[in-house]
Amino acid sequence: MTALLQPTPDGFLRAGEPHLVISGAIHYFRVHPDQWRDRLRRLVAMGCNTVETYVAWNVHQPSADVVDFEGIADLGRFLDIAGEEGLDAIVRPGPYICAEWENGGFPGWILADRNLRLRNRNAPYLALVDAWFDQLIPVIAQRQASRGGNVVMVQVENEYGSFGDDTAYLAHLRDGLLARGIDELLVTSDGPARMWLTGGTVEGALGTVNFGSRALEVLTMAQEELPSQPQMCMEFWNGWFDHWGEEHHERTGGDAAGELTDMLEHGMSVNFYMAHGGTNFGLRAGANYDEALQPTTTSYDYDAPIAENGELTEKFRAFREAIARHVELPPLEEHLARLGLDAVPARLRATEVPIEKVVALRGTERFSRVADVHPTPPSFEDLGLERGLLRLSRDIEIAASVREGRTVISPLKLYDLHDRAWIYVDGIYVGATGVMGDEARDTDPATVELSPFADRLLPDGGRRTVRLEILVENLGRVNFGPRLGERKGILGGVWQTIRFLNDWEADAWPLEEMGAELAQLAAGSEAVGAMGADGAARADDVSEAGTSTVLDDALPVLVSASFEADGAADAFLDVSAAGHGVAYVNGFCVGRYWNIGPQQTLYVPAPLVRAGRNEVLLLDLEKQPTRLALAEGHVFGRADG
Repeated sequence: MTALLQPTPDGFLRAGEPHLVISGAIHYFRVHPDQWRDRLRRLVAMGCNTVETYVAWNVHQPSADVVDFEGIADLGRFLDIAGEEGLDAIVRPGPYICAEWENGGFPGWILADRNLRLRNRNAPYLALVDAWFDQLIPVIAQRQASRGGNVVMVQVENEYGSFGDDTAYLAHLRDGLLARGIDELLVTSDGPARMWLTGGTVEGALGTVNFGSRALEVLTMAQEELPSQPQMCMEFWNGWFDHWGEEHHERTGGDAAGELTDMLEHGMSVNFYMAHGGTNFGLRAGANYDEALQPTTTSYDYDAPIAENGELTEKFRAFREAIARHVELPPLEEHLARLGLDAVPARLRATEVPIEKVVALRGTERFSRVADVHPTPPSFEDLGLERGLLRLSRDIEIAASVREGRTVISPLKLYDLHDRAWIYVDGIYVGATGVMGDEARDTDPATVELSPFADRLLPDGGRRTVRLEILVENLGRVNFGPRLGERKGILGGVWQTIRFLNDWEADAWPLEEMGAELAQLAAGSEAVGAMGADGAARADDVSEAGTSTVLDDALPVLVSASFEADGAADAFLDVSAAGHGVAYVNGFCVGRYWNIGPQQTLYVPAPLVRAGRNEVLLLDLEKQPTRLALAEGHVFGRADG
């Protein structure tokens, strides 16, 4: 069957007519399903004729025995709505997607096999991919233009030239798409130079390039490396994403529109990455690695032309003006009225969100319940825990000695910690270790000093048995580069003085699924006061007395609050006075927050907001928040001083 889009040396033909692909990326899994149509219409209003989306495997297959195509995972519905709005579709099924998405889209559970190597032709990996594609590709194939749908382009793998050069692997994926019924145009996408294209292209798939600047230079290169074909920028990086602890990224619309103009005037098709970035709901944000882990923020606004809340930005208007030189578009206000859109979606006004109750989580059943014992600290993957926290517990003996007139206790050393750990000894919070967001530091081993707490742990010296509890947090699996496929947990073990500690109780906390449970714990537990659980000062009054460092022993805390609304409208939850943790609104995990910035607010989409009382719950690992509020929009900066 003939594909709707036909490549020629002079450009694309669509149904036999010259065609410039003007596409925008919107990831269905980063947008509430009730807002899909709204966001797609905003893409139409910008002048796009196509939408592009990745497919995130880990959204659809959270465990080996579950495959989900409902709710936010309903890819078919997203594509159908796009078709109803007159948009062609480009689908990039991976299995690897990068996308600043947890593990590059790969499910964490496939990493339970410690010998598994991703993104090559080894048989165990291909068996997993083939089984997944047997489920996924029919959803895409039945929506191809050749079958009356709107899918006109399907990508083979993703930026493979930035990872490997296993051409047999690429050929396997290409052949698998064809065998499962894909008959529209196949493509690849890679970085803008020969060194990427030589590893990532495969015969039978049209090569495309990804870049954000120097469009004319890239076009010249592409014409040399990819001759006699249409040229296309599959990812026009018109903004950028944020890591925790970094500055917020912004790019002017005029600068990006200049690059767009160069592409369109030279007949180069384009896909805006991103047109609308959306949100890394829950804990699904990925991470990069450059000397240290760089976790990505919950917001994936990307400084895109269509903002996280759907607002049409200055960049949107600059892009629309450039597109209008090549596509006939009505005046913007008329176009928006025709599509039933407001340039700025309705949002709740700024107001305080009173904190109603703070509960010490370690005083609840969730922290004290008995769990299975493992000979060594298990990884998240060993337990089938995709994301969240892992509680490790056991008894240890500690002993005091005197060195240079000071009482000391041997430290604990956490080897190969991924990523962050909070440590409690006999109810005393002794601190956090591991990844600190914006600080590149050697964390192997991650050392837990106990000596500063000697006068509380061993006031009379000597030795005694204490209860050691460790909370381990996955801050996001790496989504790009050689560390792709990293596992989470204390992978090397916990060392005390002369040996490893064995026999650990391990309790998995899948936080994204625990909103209702945590709300019940908060409602049924006694509130803490201005002092910690045993009378220690709050964390914002940290001080030293003798040998003792005083931290807030109430941590971690559950924080209950609420706000009123007349009806559904977007909201921005201001968590700048909180520490580090996750937030829920009406039971839905809207995402991670961290006062090291740059993101100090969490976007709450209108479908999550209801008329009347709206319940807010925070699980904060580092601080008892002093204030919560609703803001008029996103706040970026640093709140930890």
